[in-house]
Order: sequence, then structure tokens, then C-alpha cells
Amino acid sequence: MPFAAALTGTGDGAKLPFDVDNALASVVRLHSEVPEDGYTAPFLGTEREGNGIIIDDSGLILTIGYLIVEAMAISIGTNDGRTIAAEMIAYDYDSGFGLVRALETLDIPPIPLGKSEDLAVGRGVLVAGHGGRGAAIGARVVSKREFAGYWEYLLDEAIFTAPAHPNWGGAALIGHEGTLLGVGSLYVEDAVEDKESRSGNMFVPIDLLTPIMAEMLREGRTAASFRPWLGLFSAEVEGRIEVIGLANDGPAERSGLQVGDTIVKVNGRTIATMIELYRNAWSMGDAGVEIPMTILRETFAFELVLKSEDRYSRLKFQRRY
Repeated sequence: MPFAAALTGTGDGAKLPFDVDNALASVVRLHSEVPEDGYTAPFLGTEREGNGIIIDDSGLILTIGYLIVEAMAISIGTNDGRTIAAEMIAYDYDSGFGLVRALETLDIPPIPLGKSEDLAVGRGVLVAGHGGRGAAIGARVVSKREFAGYWEYLLDEAIFTAPAHPNWGGAALIGHEGTLLGVGSLYVEDAVEDKESRSGNMFVPIDLLTPIMAEMLREGRTAASFRPWLGLFSAEVEGRIEVIGLANDGPAERSGLQVGDTIVKVNGRTIATMIELYRNAWSMGDAGVEIPMTILRETFAFELVLKSEDRYSRLKFQRRY
């Protein structure tokens, strides 16, 4: 059933089997302010704007974590024109999810959670930012696959949609039953694997939330987020892993790594992808573990030991960490 037709009220079969306007009302504007000396401020900015999704009757709002990490002030805007203060509840680096709670009654029905596992490639979906029908587009799932981000982030199966939504951060991925199936994370140029120049969005699957929701509400993060932080940015270059950036005074920089180095081995295992880099490093233990690496610098190979950290130890205005 074509979502574009349903949104405009035109075309055959334009009526969807759920209340579109109620579903879209659950997507709110999210604005956060971060201190200038926040660790993430140079990368993500001090003012961040995106979307949040109301998921229960108590005003709990799901979003993408980078919008709220280190936030000292958060507000949400509803489709009926209200601006309401909110508080940070959780930021989980492992999944990428963030949770905030409105500090006033919203009186907006939450969107029910669906099962992203059942979402097939080729299926039509609704991608919604805040702002009702004018901020929603019909799209299709064009791939589901592993995703490795250069900032030490990995999903076993991310959801990719096309065409791209212009306001993707924290956007809602809504299925045919009117349930939430994912949360918007990125704009990408490679939405379709092994295809050139197919732009779209990457979504974090909602199935990752259910098993960790109680832990996030209780602890503000998950046990999996205590994994080792290396403090580097990497890229796959012709079958090699190259260091393209270093966190200021982070573990990688202190260990002696330099931009342009190639990471050949981690703990004695040869690596050729970011996925292999992360999985080998994380398999060694929790944050703080020492990670031996073989490095190639120009034509010289050498060994070093990187002492990892807990990424959260760098963050300001932390909750329960």
C-alpha cells in the first residue's frame, strides 16, 4: 500500500490500517544544549536539533543518543505548538539509543513498538520527523546488514531506507501496522549494498530496545556499553584499516598511534575490516583492558599496547555513570 498516497489522501488504497495522524503526533521536535567544554561539543556541536518519539504514557521519549549526550538542557516541541522541558534518562553507546522524559503531561498517545525482525527488504515504510504529514515521507527498506561506524560503533543488522529523509536524526521508522520499527541515525550514500550513489537513511532497529529498556531506565546505560574505548577513528582503505583521526588525549593517542598508521593485527589476529577491529578489541574484556596491536607506519612495522578506557569517563553532566 503506497504511503505517499496515504499521506496525501489520493490514489487507490490511500487509507492505511492505522491512524496516521496519531502516529505522526508521537514524533516530537527535540532540542538540546551542551556545554562548550563538553567532550562531544567539538564533534557534535553545543546545540543539537532532531526528533524524539513518545513511547509510553508517562512521557518517555526515545531518540538517537548523539542528540542528548552531555546535554545540560533538553526541550521538546509538539505538533500542537507546545514547548516542554525534558530530562535525560539514558544514553547507551552500544545500541545508540537515548531516552528522555517530558517534565509535563503530554496528552499524546504513544506509538506502539513493533518487531523490526519481521521487516523485509522491499517493504514500504513511513519515515517521520516532527511536524505531521508535511514532515513524513514514504520510503522502502532497501537493505538490512551489518554496519560499522568509524567512531567505534557496530550494529549486527542496521535498517537502510530510501529515499533519504532530510531530518533523519531520531526520526521514526513506522511500519504498515502503525508500529515503531526503528530510530533514525544517519544519512548515507550507500543505502544499497554494492550499489553506487544510492542515498538513504540508516535506522537502529527497535528490536534492540526491548531487551535493554529496563536496564537503561535503571542504570542510564547498559552493561555492553562498558566495552573498551580505543579513542580512534578508522577507515577501510584497500583491504586495510587506516587510522584517520585520534580523540584528543585518548587511549590511541597516548599509546603512540598516529593518523595514517595501519592497524595490521589486534591481539595477534590479522584484521581487514572495522568490524574485525571492533570485535577483536571488544572481545578482550571491559573498558580498561590492555589491547596489543601490530602497526604499520609507512614501511616500518612495530608492536604497541593500547590501554583502553570507559568512553563515559570523558562525558560531562553524566547520569548514574
